[in-house]
Amino acid sequence: MERRAFRINGFVVLLALLLIGGIVAVVRLPDGPEAVLVPGIAWAVLAVLVSTGFTVVNPNESRVVQFLGRYVGSVSEAGFQWVLPFTTKRMVTLRVRNFETTKLKVNDADGNPVEIAAVVVYRAVDTAKAVFAVDDYEEYVAIQSEAAVRHLATSHPYDSHEPERTSLRDGAEVATELTAELRDRTELAGIEVLEARITHLAYAPEIAQAMLVRQQAGQVVAARTRIVEGAVGMVQLALDRLASEGVVDLDEERKAQMVSNLLVVLCGDRATQPVVNAGSLYA
Repeated sequence: MERRAFRINGFVVLLALLLIGGIVAVVRLPDGPEAVLVPGIAWAVLAVLVSTGFTVVNPNESRVVQFLGRYVGSVSEAGFQWVLPFTTKRMVTLRVRNFETTKLKVNDADGNPVEIAAVVVYRAVDTAKAVFAVDDYEEYVAIQSEAAVRHLATSHPYDSHEPERTSLRDGAEVATELTAELRDRTELAGIEVLEARITHLAYAPEIAQAMLVRQQAGQVVAARTRIVEGAVGMVQLALDRLASEGVVDLDEERKAQMVSNLLVVLCGDRATQPVVNAGSLYA
């Protein structure tokens, strides 16, 4: 778990070190140059020891501080800082980062091969976990992202014909599910996933043409279904209006003929050619 390391402003420590050196030189100088030698050597050793604690922290970066292999804390305040001497300081960026997976070929929930890719937006929020919990947190995020995308693709179909079933083309729902899964997977490494979205989704090339024909057929069937439903309603309305207003009295045979003609006109995909009954040419 991340904790704050002991730190002092580096300029304050540097100024104190220079003041000590100046005091040593001023006090011993009247006694001759030989009197300054031993204190000067001591000050030089002290300066070398103190200088090992200096570090520079850039904005949106953090330094993970270790003393002889032991984690002592992290420094996130930007600027020139001083921490304990003889410590190692590993840089961890706190910037928001993007990672885009490669195009993965996976079978969806219906067994159809699809190509899918996603982009993941993340950042490190716990530098201690990011450094010590995994070998390389960037590689860890990349591998877990591909695993989550594969799991998502196998859990849903590319295209769902059932309203209550989520498909891979439902962008908002799929993005929410993918983000939640990645947050669970990367929490161990101290990573916060801000967003994950599908950037590429298509059928595999070997079945793309067949699936296109299937989609077109489905759209045609759906359109025809809507047309038939509307035509039946219009025919029913016409018969009811004719009967209620007493325009014409139709027997069952003529009703059936009228219904047939209306359905042909309303459901046909081509312009109809009316046939006019002009009566017999001979009296």
